[in-house]
Amino acid sequence: MTALFRYQAELLLRSHRLLPPLILYALFMAIGVQGGQPILDSFGYAGVALLFAAAWLVRICVTNEPPAARHVAAAATSPARVHLASVLTALTCSVLLGTLGTALVAVISDPRSSDRQIDVPVGPATLAGLLTALACALLGTAVGALCNRPLLRGTGWAVPSTAIAALLVLVVDGSPAHAAVTGLVTGSLSGQVATPLLPLAATAVLAAAATAIACALSSRRS
Repeated sequence: MTALFRYQAELLLRSHRLLPPLILYALFMAIGVQGGQPILDSFGYAGVALLFAAAWLVRICVTNEPPAARHVAAAATSPARVHLASVLTALTCSVLLGTLGTALVAVISDPRSSDRQIDVPVGPATLAGLLTALACALLGTAVGALCNRPLLRGTGWAVPSTAIAALLVLVVDGSPAHAAVTGLVTGSLSGQVATPLLPLAATAVLAAAATAIACALSSRRS
C-alpha cells in the first residue's frame, strides 16, 4: 500500500491538474481571510474553502492515472487498493493544505471576538480551527469519493454533482461541516471556543464509508 500511495502522490505532484484546486483555495483565503479579522470567523471561512478544494482533489486523484497504467496497477494489486491509494493521496494533500491555512490564520488574525470586546485564547482557537479544517477535508473527501468514478464516470455528471454536493454539505442543517463551521462563527460572537470533536468524528465515519463504497465498486466495475 505504501508503494501505491507514493506512486499516486508522485502522479499528483507532477500533474498540472493540481494547480486549479490550489488556486481556488488560495483565492478563497485571499478574499475571506484578511489580517486583523476575528480569529474564529477566519478559521470558519478557511474550513469552507478547504471542503471545496478537498472534493476537487479527490476527483483529480481518481482520474489522474492513464487507463492503461491504472489497469496495470490494478492487475498487480487490486482495483480497490489502487482506488484507495488515490483517495488517501487526495486526503493527505487536503490535510496538509488545511494545516498550512490554519497556521496562516493563527498568525494574521485578531484573537478577539467579533465585536472586538472579548479576548479569545489563541491555543484553543487554533486547535478548534485545525479540527474544523480536518473535518472539512474529510467531508470533502467523502463528497469527492461518491461523486466521481467509479460511481459517476462522465465529466458532465461528476463535476456538477461534486460542486453541488460540496455546497449542500456546507449549508444543510445536520451536516458535520455545517456544525463545525457554525460552531466557530457562533463562538466568535461570544468569544467562546467550541472544539468540534463530534463533527470531526462524524466526518471520519462518513469519509470511511464513502471511500469503502467507492473502493468496492471499483473492483466490481474494473
